[in-house]
Amino acid sequence: MLDVSLAPAPAPDAPFEDHVSWARSAPAAPATPATLLPDGLEATPVAGRLTEDRPPWDYTATARELVSGARGPVLDIGTGDGTLFAGLRPPAGSAATESGHTFLAARRRLAPLGVDVRQVEAAAGEVLLPFFDARYAVVLSRYGTIDPVEVARVLSPGGTFCTEQIDTRDGIGINQALGVPLPWDPDDVTVDVIADGLTAAGLEVLRTEEHAGVRTFTDLGSLLWYLRVATWQVPGLAGLTPSAVARHEAALRALHLRFAAGQELVDEAPRILVTARKPG
Repeated sequence: MLDVSLAPAPAPDAPFEDHVSWARSAPAAPATPATLLPDGLEATPVAGRLTEDRPPWDYTATARELVSGARGPVLDIGTGDGTLFAGLRPPAGSAATESGHTFLAARRRLAPLGVDVRQVEAAAGEVLLPFFDARYAVVLSRYGTIDPVEVARVLSPGGTFCTEQIDTRDGIGINQALGVPLPWDPDDVTVDVIADGLTAAGLEVLRTEEHAGVRTFTDLGSLLWYLRVATWQVPGLAGLTPSAVARHEAALRALHLRFAAGQELVDEAPRILVTARKPG
């Protein structure tokens, strides 16, 4: 856990330079979408100043129910550091994949439980899974990159797939405020794209839900801290170097004036839940 006591946060109307300095020095660690969940934000230096809506569903409870009823091993795609999957008590023969910096942590956490943890990378737009066909009774993915064809291939007949995903409009409000285009297509991941892909791969979609959540910033320091850890959002600003801040200074100062006047930046944080079944 980060030590959040090192530097007091400046007030929203504190000088612009104070916010930049605080954001550069406040404790921060490389993040993944999973580590920036609403509950996770409460243990960061921006607690109470950066908030995010919770979706109406409980992914962990849904996944736990599927794992407890699984008639065979389970695969977790994009397991992060493995904490969530370990808590689900996956049965013998289960596996997990991870492509990010948390791979080693996932392997340390899950290998003692008998989980086969593999490092995978996307290639030519595909995420190939290094597992045999029809191997898993349940396939899970929370924020992992999924390839519907590969999911269908490794899922056993009658098996279930469940995923919670981040709609790619996530963060668009930040980029619009800074006058910077999103570094991805905002229509890449939507509930329709996911459902259509799974259907085309031969799965029966059982459940689709969307959550039009929001992420709220109350001051410039919390926004800059977020951009430090969510390095994918505005890559050119993530390091908060003097040159990077200078390139975006006009937009950042305009935002700072809004915050100092008591306004908030309300960003989009949409989430998706989809469950599908492979015909048996």
